[in-house]
Amino acid sequence: MPNKQSKIERLIAELCPNGVEFKELGEVCEIADNKRKPIKSSLRVPGETPYYGANNIQDYVEGFTHDGEYILIAEDGSASLDNYSIQYATGKFWANNHVHVIRGHEGVLNRFLFHWFRNMNFIPFLTGGTRAKLTKSKMVVIKIPIPPLAIQQEIVKILDTFTELEAELEAELEARNKQYEHYRNEMLSFGDDVEWINLKELMKRNKGTKITASQMKKLHKESAPVKIFAGGRTFAMVNFEDIPKKDIHEVSSIIVKSRGIIEFEYYDKPFSHKNEFWSYYSNNKGIDTKYVFYYLKIKESHFQTIANRMQMPQISLPDTEKFKIPVPPLAEQERIVTILDKFDALVNDISIGLPAELDARRKQYEYYRGKLLTFKEYAKQ
Repeated sequence: MPNKQSKIERLIAELCPNGVEFKELGEVCEIADNKRKPIKSSLRVPGETPYYGANNIQDYVEGFTHDGEYILIAEDGSASLDNYSIQYATGKFWANNHVHVIRGHEGVLNRFLFHWFRNMNFIPFLTGGTRAKLTKSKMVVIKIPIPPLAIQQEIVKILDTFTELEAELEAELEARNKQYEHYRNEMLSFGDDVEWINLKELMKRNKGTKITASQMKKLHKESAPVKIFAGGRTFAMVNFEDIPKKDIHEVSSIIVKSRGIIEFEYYDKPFSHKNEFWSYYSNNKGIDTKYVFYYLKIKESHFQTIANRMQMPQISLPDTEKFKIPVPPLAEQERIVTILDKFDALVNDISIGLPAELDARRKQYEYYRGKLLTFKEYAKQ
């Protein structure tokens, strides 16, 4: 890798010794947002075309909105604000209205743009509200360095090597994850031999906080102890004194993400959440909260089906409150949790095995991405 970096240094010294010109995105990119088209899940015709949302491929459908090589930048609903959602799409694909669709003009490589956007901080360009948003007017003024094509090509060559290695590890991890999910489903299959109880009767519900998105952005500190779950998959880390004490929960709980992609998360550290989320805990000595979480986790597709009946996919509080949970004896709950925790660690714990190797590769990529995409700006006379 050092030899490759020295090659780039030689190219910079030869081709742009006085710095690189920075231009606004609107000057160097085509914006193809006018072709986007959202479709409710119930109206999608199954097919082979990937249907992109803010963070990932949500479905495969018939037809397409775009055909070519593009970068997809989340308009709203990015899973993280610090690590903003950037996707790369080629060939025929369908884009909904939660992503901006762009590509570089002549002389600007799309893969260079992809790595550049993954390296930049989008937070200063986001607008407030309950769902942080990157408007088109804010996006078009983002400054992008445009080094000579030979330098772009060399940077892409190096960084793509890392992303290819990541993709291989991710595929292996995905295969392992499917094995884990199969085993988890088997362990959590019950009949009439156990009691089934409504979630409302089984667990207690935590209340949310009224903190705004702009307040969250202002208060966010990476090392703060309290996590606030918010719209989409966004969150903020804040200090205890930043929000009312009554809004902070310190008991192990199940977080219910009720809009968009329906998800359940187990959290055992201090937290809070916006009102569009729910969370449950139990002080019943006969109930293991994590066991209930594992059961709800395998039923996410059931809740997603309910959610997709709405224009904006979401579930109501009664959808969760009336859902029945099988309740075997506590000893059996604990046995299941112990086994599933071990499986979960194998696919999710970044301190061991394959997840650790993947995490190391990602950090290595981020390090070189930061080094290679730092340019001195050319000062016009």
